[in-house]
Amino acid sequence: MAVQALAHGGVLDPHQEVDQLYRETRDLRLTGFLFFLVSDVVLFSAFIFAYLYLRNSGQGWPPPGISRLDVGFAAVNSVVLFGSGATMHFALENWKHGHFMKYANWLIMTIILGSMFLAGQGYEYAHIKASWAGSGIFGASFFTLTGMHGFHVFVGVCYLIVLLLQSVHGKYTQSKFFGLTAGTLYWHFVDVIWVVLFSIFYLF
Repeated sequence: MAVQALAHGGVLDPHQEVDQLYRETRDLRLTGFLFFLVSDVVLFSAFIFAYLYLRNSGQGWPPPGISRLDVGFAAVNSVVLFGSGATMHFALENWKHGHFMKYANWLIMTIILGSMFLAGQGYEYAHIKASWAGSGIFGASFFTLTGMHGFHVFVGVCYLIVLLLQSVHGKYTQSKFFGLTAGTLYWHFVDVIWVVLFSIFYLF
């Protein structure tokens, strides 16, 4: 692009060149990131459909003698996670409008809520593990899917901490903040996956 501009007698503007390069790479990175999310959807879908198939295979579900899940506790924990989706949205919007302190506060709140969700999930695991010793496929499906989701939340929390540190050190500007966009998309993704998992394990 720079060579073409000079070849046609144009004046090379370094800032314009950098901005154009950023726009091009941003679009490519967004496409790649969306493919990553689609691959994650495929992964979760495979496990979810396997669980639903086993659940409707004619066996008693859940198996006799297995304690029921605490829907009330899970609902509260779900509200915590969904609330973090709202705080992440507000964080990104405040960054776009140049309100750094509000952005930082909302992002920190998102990190705290995500950590609270993980703590709640750990608490639930500790209280049902002993009583689910003979849960078989049901327990394996529950721990695999919710554990895989919990791992994604943990990775998301770590990523948000990195974004916060990068923001403090001037990594992003009001016009160049792809990392924040990717973090927001990822966080909404884990929210949507939890809607599905909460529905199939706790409500139906």
